[in-house]
Amino acid sequence: MKNIKAAIAVFIMFISSMAFASETYSTPVLRGYDAVSYHTIGRPVMGNGSHVSQYNGEVYLFITEENKNLFDNNPEKYAPAYGGWCAFGVTAGKKFHGDPLVWEIVDGKLYVNLNNKVKGLWLQDIPGNIKKADIKWEEIKNKPISSL
Repeated sequence: MKNIKAAIAVFIMFISSMAFASETYSTPVLRGYDAVSYHTIGRPVMGNGSHVSQYNGEVYLFITEENKNLFDNNPEKYAPAYGGWCAFGVTAGKKFHGDPLVWEIVDGKLYVNLNNKVKGLWLQDIPGNIKKADIKWEEIKNKPISSL
């Protein structure tokens, strides 16, 4: 009986720590690629844990303190559109994980897409797709994926 109580206590502690971890752990936006590098270097470069910022409740990693400071001073400029979700998916009111290696900068804004095939569809009407996605994003940005 003593072992069962101890096992239950350990299980409860484990579940509690998992609940806490789920509230504090966040996969970095762009899967850890430096959002500033797309603009300054012209390609995605993997950030690191030494240069970290938070914006809109999301975690961003950077390759240098300079990039972190650029982001912190103007996150709207560097944060990917639609929180890094697939730009074409957002046009349909969906949240699909964007691939940080499938990207495009349009009018100074970073857009990512699910894959190259989807990006090809998005490229067929960039202005129209951005307009649709901007409208849909306001409807879905605060909704969980499971409800879409």
